[in-house]
Amino acid sequence: MRWPWQKEKRAFDTEGKSDTADDVLLRALLSRGTITKEQALNIPSVESCIKFIADTVSMLPIKLYRDNNGKAEEVKNDVRVGLLNDDPRDTLDAVQFWRAIITDYFLGKGGYAYINKNLNNVISLHYVDETYISTIKNTDPIFKDYKILVNGKGYWPYEFIKILRNTKDGAKGVSIIEEHSLILSVAYNSLIFEETLVKKGGNKKGFIKSPKKLSQEAMDALKEAWRKLYSNNSENVVILNDGLDFQESSNTSVEMQLNENKETNSGEICKIFNIPENIIKGTASKQEYANAFKMGVMPVLKAIECALNRELLLETEKDSFYFAFDTKEILKGDIKERFEAYKTALDANFMQIDEVRYMEDLPALGLNFIKLGLDTVLYNPKTGEIYTPNTNQVQNVDKLKGGDDDKSGN
Repeated sequence: MRWPWQKEKRAFDTEGKSDTADDVLLRALLSRGTITKEQALNIPSVESCIKFIADTVSMLPIKLYRDNNGKAEEVKNDVRVGLLNDDPRDTLDAVQFWRAIITDYFLGKGGYAYINKNLNNVISLHYVDETYISTIKNTDPIFKDYKILVNGKGYWPYEFIKILRNTKDGAKGVSIIEEHSLILSVAYNSLIFEETLVKKGGNKKGFIKSPKKLSQEAMDALKEAWRKLYSNNSENVVILNDGLDFQESSNTSVEMQLNENKETNSGEICKIFNIPENIIKGTASKQEYANAFKMGVMPVLKAIECALNRELLLETEKDSFYFAFDTKEILKGDIKERFEAYKTALDANFMQIDEVRYMEDLPALGLNFIKLGLDTVLYNPKTGEIYTPNTNQVQNVDKLKGGDDDKSGN
């Protein structure tokens, strides 16, 4: 019974929250599928680009420097440098540590590492899978603050090294899966389609047309024969009699230009990482490798340096200390190019022989000098003195100027 003042309840009331069957079906057809991190790594171009960046990052040593009156001095024997380069004192070594961080940086909400401290001393660094990370943020858009939760336990932001991609709140980043879900979904589903073709031996999908109704026994026999044909584990033949006809309902991989689409999608995915496609094909030139390092790797290195300087340095150290990657190691792959760079540095007199030998992990010779030609004239701007090695004479510019003034005055 319904009273006159009561509104009638309908199953598909347009004013309520119920959805019609057409609306549900339409959303299902138009919705974009989001793939997981594991599925994204099954895409060869994604895995190759991340591996290239991660391997490059793990290969470059991180050094700690002190700014001493405009001069950069390397700080050696600091425990933090050893944790970052060799052994974080976790179950992962430094190479595995950075590979895991970079993978989460691109495919998750960011790379997170817990800083285990005893007072102000860093004891160890512990990688935390981003799937265990969640954040609680305040509602103030200006004075933003948040806490990090790991399995429900709260931590302060300064207790973690956070390598975040395209973040707007400093708590979590945006993965390429979120930003480029469509192209990644297409690439992954293309692989699934290929797998299906291989499993059924490349046979097309379709349906059987019959001019008359088949008995249940005939339909069961036909289904079993068709199942064996698509199982791709034996040679089978399906005989269509009594006017039965097979009608195709799908295209082959050739008809769909699947291989051409795969190559196109691979190139588009490489653009996401700013990595030239020839890098993952193994046919890249030196210039393409240089471009990949500048556009694809350097932004990641900068993000890591900023995170390390913010979280691993004490407040009293931040004015003069800083972490930086030693990108000179990238040249060690080409001995000719490396030695030519050393020769230029020695000829230009801004490096010494023992400094070059140190970079090559060779013992020092104790040759602490810089080569000078006899035709070189040296000027000291602080004292105003000029020294000419060829004549072994020292003159003072200020005195020379004074003498010229006196002479001109006379």
